[in-house]
Amino acid sequence: MAPAKPEREVALWYQYYFQLERGRAGLAADRRGIARILWRQWSPNWQFDDATFERTAEAHDNPDYVDVVIHSYRHRYGVADGDPQYADLQQRLAALPVIAVPTITLDGDGDGVAPATDGTRSAAKFTDRRSHRVIPRAGHNLPQEEPEAFADAVMELIKA
Repeated sequence: MAPAKPEREVALWYQYYFQLERGRAGLAADRRGIARILWRQWSPNWQFDDATFERTAEAHDNPDYVDVVIHSYRHRYGVADGDPQYADLQQRLAALPVIAVPTITLDGDGDGVAPATDGTRSAAKFTDRRSHRVIPRAGHNLPQEEPEAFADAVMELIKA
């Protein structure tokens, strides 16, 4: 995979950080601190409160949290092997099979990681009816930031 433009790559700092043992140690030392920084980066328009953050951050207390997060980011860059039990499934997914069900794709136009698109780049992967929406001000956590827009998209699929 070719590198993106530098202004796009800089938003992925945490993915590179987690490739290093320093990143593992940093995450182990301050799970909530890193998560809070990422939430703010990923969703700069979302004014979440401490209670909202803490409801999710309870998951960071899981004893496997650091290992799972680090392995996930390392696996996506090919630095860590996947679970052999899922090798066949991983191989099939790597072939990027088409998705043959009605689909609505969503982008938030305030995502601090992935800029909103018009949906055409992935359109060929959907063989049933497909539409794309850009949700104003929404960031990387679109369902939690804009639950009504997310629910409307789900209901559009169910009612059609």
